[in-house]
Amino acid sequence: MRMLSKRNNFQPLSWQNAQSSAFVRHLEIFSVASKFLFDLWWDNLVQNYSAKQRHRRAKWLVRQLLNLGPTFIKIGQSLSTRADLLPIEYVQELAQLQDRVPEFSSDLAISVIETELGKSISDLFETFEFYPLASASLGQVHRAKLYTGEEVVVKVQRPGLETLFNLDFEVVHQVLRIANWFPQVRKFNLEAVYQEFFQLLFQEIDYILEGKNAERFRENFQDYPRIKAPIVYWEYTTKRVLTLEYLPGIKVDDRETLQAQGVNLDEVIKLGICSYLKQLLLDGFFQSDPHPGNMAVNLDGELIFYDFGTMAEVKPVAKEQMIRTFFAVLRKDTDQVVETLVYMGLIEPISDLSSVRRIVRFLLENFRDKPVDIRAFEQVSEEVYMMFKQQPFRLPAQMTFIIKSLTTLDGIARALDPQYNLLAASQPFIQSLTVSDGSRKNLIMALAKQTANLIKNTFTAGNRTERLILRLEDRIEQGDLRFRVRSLENERLLKRIYLGVRTLINATLTGFSVLAAIGLLSTPYNKLAIIPFGLSGLFGLFFLRSAIALLIQERLDRLAEK
Repeated sequence: MRMLSKRNNFQPLSWQNAQSSAFVRHLEIFSVASKFLFDLWWDNLVQNYSAKQRHRRAKWLVRQLLNLGPTFIKIGQSLSTRADLLPIEYVQELAQLQDRVPEFSSDLAISVIETELGKSISDLFETFEFYPLASASLGQVHRAKLYTGEEVVVKVQRPGLETLFNLDFEVVHQVLRIANWFPQVRKFNLEAVYQEFFQLLFQEIDYILEGKNAERFRENFQDYPRIKAPIVYWEYTTKRVLTLEYLPGIKVDDRETLQAQGVNLDEVIKLGICSYLKQLLLDGFFQSDPHPGNMAVNLDGELIFYDFGTMAEVKPVAKEQMIRTFFAVLRKDTDQVVETLVYMGLIEPISDLSSVRRIVRFLLENFRDKPVDIRAFEQVSEEVYMMFKQQPFRLPAQMTFIIKSLTTLDGIARALDPQYNLLAASQPFIQSLTVSDGSRKNLIMALAKQTANLIKNTFTAGNRTERLILRLEDRIEQGDLRFRVRSLENERLLKRIYLGVRTLINATLTGFSVLAAIGLLSTPYNKLAIIPFGLSGLFGLFFLRSAIALLIQERLDRLAEK
C-alpha cells in the first residue's frame, strides 16, 4: 500500500486528549459559562453595546466552543442560523465553526479504522491519504483507493465521542435544571429542546444509520441524474467508520471558481432550491444541515450532496395541496400557509395561533419576492421576542431544521447571485408536479383553478385604500391588531424609578445582612456570622451596580433633554 501525503503536524486540544474526569469537565464548562455571563453583565453595567464589543465577545465565545469540543461546536453551529434571536455579530462568528474545526491525529484515525474493520490499513486500501481531506466536529475524512480500483473517502469518527457526549449530556442537564428555577425560562420548555438535541447528536455518531440515510437519499433521486449522492461501501463501514464513493466537486458557494469553469450559476441555484423542495414536500425526508461543506458542484454542473448524518422527516404533502400552498404564498394568504404547516406537523396546533400568523404574515410581506436577508430580522427581533413572551410557543424540531436549512440555502444562493428570486428558482419544481404521474389531469385542473383565483383576487382587490381597509378588517377579526403608544419621557422616568427602587432594596438588604452578622457575633453561634457577612458582600455588589446604572441613566436623560 502507498501512503499518500506527509504526516500532519497535530496539536490536540484539551478535549482531544484522554477523556477528562466528570469533575474536570464540569469545571471547564461552568468556568466558560460563568466568564461569558459575567462579561455580558459587565457590558450591560457600563452600557457598552457597540458592534465592536459584540464582535470581540463573539470571537472569544467561538474560541471557547472549539476548546470545549464537539458538543458545544454543534450547539454553536445550530445557533449560527438563529439571526432572529442573536445579534448579527454572533451569527457571523458562529458561522465560522463550519470551517474551523481542527483535525485529530491521523495515526489515531488509522488506529480506529484498523480496530473497527479488523485489518491493517495496508490490507484494506491500495492507497490511503494520511492527511485528511476535510475535518468536522464529529469526524474527519481521508481519501483512499480500494484494491478493486474504486476511489473512495473514509469518514472516521473522533475517538471517545460517546463518552464525551455522556459527560456533556449530564452537565448541560444540570445547567438547565438550574435555569428552570426561573419562571421566565421554564415556560419555554427547554427540557424538550435539550432532549431533542442530544437524541439527534447520538444518532449522528452512528455511521450505520448515516449509510442507510445516504442510500435512501440516492433512491429518492435515482430518476434525477443531475443530483448526485455517493455509494456506500458496506464491507468497509461500521458504526464509527463510513466508506463512500469519492465524488469530487467545487464548493457550492465558490462563485469565482464555478464561473471560471463555465458552470451556469442560475442552474446551480435552481438545482439547489428544487432538490430541497422535493426532499421536503414530496419525499418528506430532507438533509437538515445543507451548509456549503456538505454540497458541491462538479464540472458538468451537477449538484453533489455529501453528509447524511442529520436527516429529518416530515409528513409529505399531497401535490394538489402543495399547489394550493404555492398559490397561497403568491396571494400572501396567511391562513392557507399556516394550515399547511400544521398539517405537516411543523407547527403545533394550539388554540391561539395569532402570534404564528403574525410571523408568517411578516415573512410573506417582506420576503416573498426577494432573498431572506438575515439582517432584516434585526428590525423585527423585538416584535418576535414580544410575541413569544406573551404567548410562549416552541416550534417542533423539524420546523427549526427547515428554517435552518432555508436560511443556509438562501445564503448559498445569495453568494452565487445576490439578486436571485426564490419563486423564480422554484419554477422547475412547480412545473414538474403536473407531468410526473397519472394524476396529471387533476393537477392541471387544480393549477388552472388556483391561477384563476389568483387573477380574480388581483383584479378585484380594489384600490390601495380599499385594500388597506380590508386588511385592517381582517386583522381585527383575527385578533391580530395591536396598538402601541410610546412616551419617551415617561419611559425614561419609569426606568429611573425602577433603578432607584432596585438600588434602595439592595441597600436595605446590605444593611440588614451586616446587622444580622453583627448580632450573631455576640451569640454562641458566632461562627455562622460568616453567612450574613458573605450575603452583605453580594448585596453590596448588587447595590453598587444599581447605583452606577442609576447615575448613568440620569446623565443620559439630562443629555437627551438638552
